[in-house]
Amino acid sequence: EEHFSSKKCLAWFYEYAGPDEVVGPEGMEKFCEDIGVEPENIIMLVLAWKLEAESMGFFTKEEWLKGMTSLQCDCTEKLQNKFDFLRSQLNDISSFKNIYRYAFDFARDKDQRSLDIDTAKSMLALLLGRTWPLFSVFYQYLEQSKYRVMNKDQWYNVLEFSRTVHADLSNYDEDGAWPVLLDEFVEWQKVRQ
Repeated sequence: EEHFSSKKCLAWFYEYAGPDEVVGPEGMEKFCEDIGVEPENIIMLVLAWKLEAESMGFFTKEEWLKGMTSLQCDCTEKLQNKFDFLRSQLNDISSFKNIYRYAFDFARDKDQRSLDIDTAKSMLALLLGRTWPLFSVFYQYLEQSKYRVMNKDQWYNVLEFSRTVHADLSNYDEDGAWPVLLDEFVEWQKVRQ
């Protein structure tokens, strides 16, 4: 295994960056192709979190160098060898919480304080779709609800809810400090059960 080289890492960055020294949508597509990962694969979210990337679909030179240096990756092969490590971050409770919280700011339009509901739904599917038994029901609820956006408080609370409330909702505390969105979800689901 060759030692990490900053020079090599920078050259690797320039394979994807445009003249503005940013990896944008086109460069990102090529990058995903080269590493063999679909853009919507959760690995890309974990990588963006590791790079502390600010905006979805973009890596700045600074983000790339800082993040890839911390991962000790200066080429495609080394990054591919880190995939298992990146995936393992999702199984660590506190790392997952950080990734989940990060996803909110990462995915929102920077001129909006909230996440539009379609983006929220696809991010939730990515993050909770496989692990939260009530996810598909919650997704259906969002589909038919009047909500057009999800704010940060609601976003954080969905994770908390998914971790603490039983699938049959038997331990849901209506007097708890849950946002109205979740109170309404519980009412809606109880009527349907």
